[in-house]
Amino acid sequence: MAGDTAGAGGSGVTPSKDEFRQAAELRAALRFYARRSEEIARSHGVTPRQYHLLLMIKGAPDGSERSTVTEIADRLQLTQSSVTELVTRAQEAGLIQRVHSERDGRVVHLHLTPVAEEKLAAVVVEHGPDRRRLLEILSTLSGGAGAGR
Repeated sequence: MAGDTAGAGGSGVTPSKDEFRQAAELRAALRFYARRSEEIARSHGVTPRQYHLLLMIKGAPDGSERSTVTEIADRLQLTQSSVTELVTRAQEAGLIQRVHSERDGRVVHLHLTPVAEEKLAAVVVEHGPDRRRLLEILSTLSGGAGAGR
């Protein structure tokens, strides 16, 4: 049978035309969002990598608006050495501060500086329509109720 196993990881299943269309639409939407993130970040004086770093700190899952190098490495799927280098450059640029934990002196928390807070807020506000568009597309592709374009 045509397409039973070729290109499907040997699973014996061929995706439908609709699955290919959905995969293509998702990939296009993610790429558009990523490109806009880069453009908007640069227009506010931060690199795309700095924007990701600042966002991961401010948007910490526990609501603390702080993070550690290990947590950021996990969330951004980067090595600790890459994140350490990024943190050092962001600190030199006046965007973040390292603060030793009061509970455990071995732990260093990363906090945004007031300058970083302003820059990040401006990026997030400007990027709002793109974020809402992406969420709408994701909801539509996953069959979410009430989603439309």
